[in-house]
Amino acid sequence: MTLNELDLEYNQIGDVGAQHLADALQQNATLTTLYLKNNEVEDAGAEHLADALQHNRTLTTLDLEENEIGDVGAQHLANALRHNKRLTTLNLSINQIGDVGAQHLADALQYNPVIFILS
Repeated sequence: MTLNELDLEYNQIGDVGAQHLADALQQNATLTTLYLKNNEVEDAGAEHLADALQHNRTLTTLDLEENEIGDVGAQHLANALRHNKRLTTLNLSINQIGDVGAQHLADALQYNPVIFILS
Protein backbone atom coordinates (compact mmCIF):
# COMPACT_ATOMS: atom_id res chain seq x y z
CA MET A 1 0.00 0.00 0.00
CA THR A 2 1.33 3.43 -0.92
CA LEU A 3 0.27 6.90 0.13
CA ASN A 4 -0.88 8.93 -2.88
CA GLU A 5 -2.87 11.71 -1.22
CA LEU A 6 -2.29 13.54 2.07
CA ASP A 7 -4.87 15.94 3.51
CA LEU A 8 -3.55 18.08 6.38
CA GLU A 9 -6.02 20.95 6.07
CA TYR A 10 -6.68 23.10 9.17
CA ASN A 11 -3.80 21.74 11.25
CA GLN A 12 -1.82 24.92 11.93
CA ILE A 13 1.46 23.32 10.91
CA GLY A 14 3.05 26.69 10.15
CA ASP A 15 6.47 27.13 8.60
CA VAL A 16 8.12 24.49 10.79
CA GLY A 17 5.60 21.86 9.78
CA ALA A 18 5.98 22.89 6.15
CA GLN A 19 9.73 22.41 6.49
CA HIS A 20 9.25 18.87 7.82
CA LEU A 21 6.86 18.06 4.99
CA ALA A 22 9.27 19.54 2.47
CA ASP A 23 12.07 17.35 3.79
CA ALA A 24 9.84 14.29 3.37
CA LEU A 25 8.72 15.36 -0.11
CA GLN A 26 12.29 15.42 -1.36
CA GLN A 27 12.53 11.67 -0.73
CA ASN A 28 8.92 10.70 -1.53
CA ALA A 29 8.20 8.81 -4.72
CA THR A 30 4.46 8.13 -4.40
CA LEU A 31 2.57 11.20 -3.12
CA THR A 32 0.68 12.96 -5.91
CA THR A 33 -1.63 15.30 -3.97
CA LEU A 34 -0.95 17.41 -0.87
CA TYR A 35 -3.64 19.54 0.77
CA LEU A 36 -2.31 22.20 3.15
CA LYS A 37 -5.28 24.58 3.24
CA ASN A 38 -5.42 26.95 6.22
CA ASN A 39 -2.20 25.97 7.97
CA GLU A 40 -0.59 29.32 8.76
CA VAL A 41 2.15 28.73 6.18
CA GLU A 42 4.04 31.95 5.46
CA ASP A 43 6.85 32.87 3.06
CA ALA A 44 9.45 30.75 4.88
CA GLY A 45 7.23 27.66 4.66
CA ALA A 46 6.58 28.35 0.99
CA GLU A 47 10.34 28.55 0.45
CA HIS A 48 10.82 25.11 2.03
CA LEU A 49 8.06 23.63 -0.10
CA ALA A 50 9.50 25.29 -3.20
CA ASP A 51 12.89 23.73 -2.48
CA ALA A 52 11.21 20.34 -2.23
CA LEU A 53 9.39 20.86 -5.52
CA GLN A 54 12.73 21.22 -7.27
CA HIS A 55 13.53 17.61 -6.31
CA ASN A 56 10.14 15.92 -6.11
CA ARG A 57 8.91 14.36 -9.35
CA THR A 58 5.59 12.83 -8.28
CA LEU A 59 3.49 15.64 -6.77
CA THR A 60 0.91 16.89 -9.27
CA THR A 61 -1.37 18.93 -6.97
CA LEU A 62 -0.38 21.28 -4.15
CA ASP A 63 -3.16 23.14 -2.32
CA LEU A 64 -1.92 26.08 -0.25
CA GLU A 65 -5.25 27.91 -0.05
CA GLU A 66 -5.94 30.19 2.93
CA ASN A 67 -2.41 30.55 4.20
CA GLU A 68 -0.25 33.63 4.73
CA ILE A 69 2.01 33.42 1.70
CA GLY A 70 3.09 36.77 0.28
CA ASP A 71 5.07 37.99 -2.70
CA VAL A 72 8.34 36.46 -1.49
CA GLY A 73 6.79 33.03 -1.04
CA ALA A 74 5.14 33.30 -4.45
CA GLN A 75 8.53 34.11 -5.96
CA HIS A 76 10.07 30.99 -4.40
CA LEU A 77 7.24 28.83 -5.71
CA ALA A 78 7.49 30.40 -9.16
CA ASN A 79 11.24 29.69 -9.26
CA ALA A 80 10.59 26.06 -8.33
CA LEU A 81 8.21 25.70 -11.24
CA ARG A 82 11.06 26.44 -13.61
CA HIS A 83 12.53 23.07 -12.59
CA ASN A 84 9.44 21.04 -11.73
CA LYS A 85 7.37 20.09 -14.77
CA ARG A 86 5.25 17.52 -12.97
CA LEU A 87 3.10 19.85 -10.85
CA THR A 88 -0.11 20.63 -12.74
CA THR A 89 -2.22 22.40 -10.11
CA LEU A 90 -1.13 24.96 -7.51
CA ASN A 91 -3.86 26.56 -5.40
CA LEU A 92 -2.73 29.83 -3.83
CA SER A 93 -6.13 31.45 -3.35
CA ILE A 94 -6.80 33.52 -0.24
CA ASN A 95 -3.17 34.28 0.54
CA GLN A 96 -1.37 37.62 0.73
CA ILE A 97 0.08 37.60 -2.77
CA GLY A 98 0.15 41.02 -4.41
CA ASP A 99 0.93 42.23 -7.89
CA VAL A 100 4.65 41.45 -7.62
CA GLY A 101 4.08 37.86 -6.55
CA ALA A 102 1.40 37.38 -9.19
CA GLN A 103 3.85 38.59 -11.83
CA HIS A 104 6.46 36.04 -10.69
CA LEU A 105 3.85 33.30 -11.00
CA ALA A 106 2.77 34.54 -14.43
CA ASP A 107 6.40 34.54 -15.59
CA ALA A 108 6.73 30.92 -14.44
CA LEU A 109 4.09 29.90 -16.97
CA GLN A 110 6.75 30.26 -19.66
CA TYR A 111 8.49 27.22 -18.19
CA ASN A 112 5.58 25.21 -16.82
CA PRO A 113 1.93 25.39 -17.89
CA VAL A 114 0.74 24.73 -14.33
CA ILE A 115 -2.82 25.68 -13.46
CA PHE A 116 -2.77 28.41 -10.82
CA ILE A 117 -5.78 29.05 -8.64
CA LEU A 118 -5.56 32.60 -7.31
CA SER A 119 -8.09 34.92 -5.74
